[in-house]
Amino acid sequence: MVTQSVPSPALRPRHTYRLAVGSTFLLQGLCFSTWAARIPTVQQQMGLSDTELGGVLLAVPLGLVTSLPLTGWLVARFGSRLMAVLGVMLYALGLPLLALAASVPQLLAALVLFGVASNMANISVNTQAVGVEGLYGRSIMAKFHGVWSLAGFAGSAIGAFMIAHHVALLPHFLLISGAVLLGLLVARPFLLPQDAPREADAPIFVLPDKSLLLLGVLAFCSLLCEGTMFDWSGVYFRKVVQAPTAQVGVGFAAFMSTMAAGRFIADWFTDRFGRTRTLMLSGLLEAAGLLLAVGFPGFITATIGFMLVGLGVSSVVPLVYGAAGRSKTMSAGVALAAVSTVGFAGFLLGPPVIGLVAGATSLRVSFALIAVMGLVVALLARRVEE
Repeated sequence: MVTQSVPSPALRPRHTYRLAVGSTFLLQGLCFSTWAARIPTVQQQMGLSDTELGGVLLAVPLGLVTSLPLTGWLVARFGSRLMAVLGVMLYALGLPLLALAASVPQLLAALVLFGVASNMANISVNTQAVGVEGLYGRSIMAKFHGVWSLAGFAGSAIGAFMIAHHVALLPHFLLISGAVLLGLLVARPFLLPQDAPREADAPIFVLPDKSLLLLGVLAFCSLLCEGTMFDWSGVYFRKVVQAPTAQVGVGFAAFMSTMAAGRFIADWFTDRFGRTRTLMLSGLLEAAGLLLAVGFPGFITATIGFMLVGLGVSSVVPLVYGAAGRSKTMSAGVALAAVSTVGFAGFLLGPPVIGLVAGATSLRVSFALIAVMGLVVALLARRVEE
């Protein structure tokens, strides 16, 4: 018998839980964006071609996808509070390992572990967010993801500063790791103690039903675009836009800023215009932004294009995760894991594919292909229930 997700009893004021869970989104986003901002540095230091970089980046989705079913079961079995603490802690500790990698095999091993930690943090933190939504009785998921995006913007800005001042990877990553661990220590006591009733015999993995599969496909398309922007925006600005070294991170910062802003208004926009129209507009903005950056790869036009992409991807994942967490057929943690198995395959398989396509053709061609994913989101949006 499936246990449905229900709100946890409010042992503290609900805004306390909201602030604590929002903090974990911030810490998680800071970890990922710190790595993403320095990918061009790693590529240069190890002398990797675009194709080789694409192959190396496959290590992250390998760790993430293979651990998805287990993470969903762990969250359902032991609760998202414990798993959120462990996931964010391991995520932070993974950063110094990436900086210490002195060879491609060492980097591959560190990236696999980074992917596992990323998945553990992602599923458990989003399950916490579903529980907080239950306490409020309205959609606030997009705002949580907005905090994650703000952290991404901060991480990219810090990364740009570190690059401009020639700061090595290790001191940069150690600084962020320490800050994240300190923030986690402060937030931990105020996380939701119980997000939903848990089953001792919950299955490790459940195949998504038709409605969850559709949500997973939407997440796949949007996250493929989002993952491309995280891992390749800096490379695109360096190689295609030919921006000065100090301005290589501008494209990523532009993308992150509009994605963050979009997520803070996404809940209001969805309530006013409906989920279907929101998703359709999101897909069209993704496609338009990428095609603008590809067709007119100047500094200003590419920056505007990346800003449009940020607006486009801002609402898709929060809408998908919020709907999955309210599944009536399985617990929130297992439902999120099932959808993430499909969605995050796009987030982390997309960037390596970009490298392979770019090696065979060019970065502009590979970015144009990603624009198709935005059109798919717009087309499938009609099938999503309001």
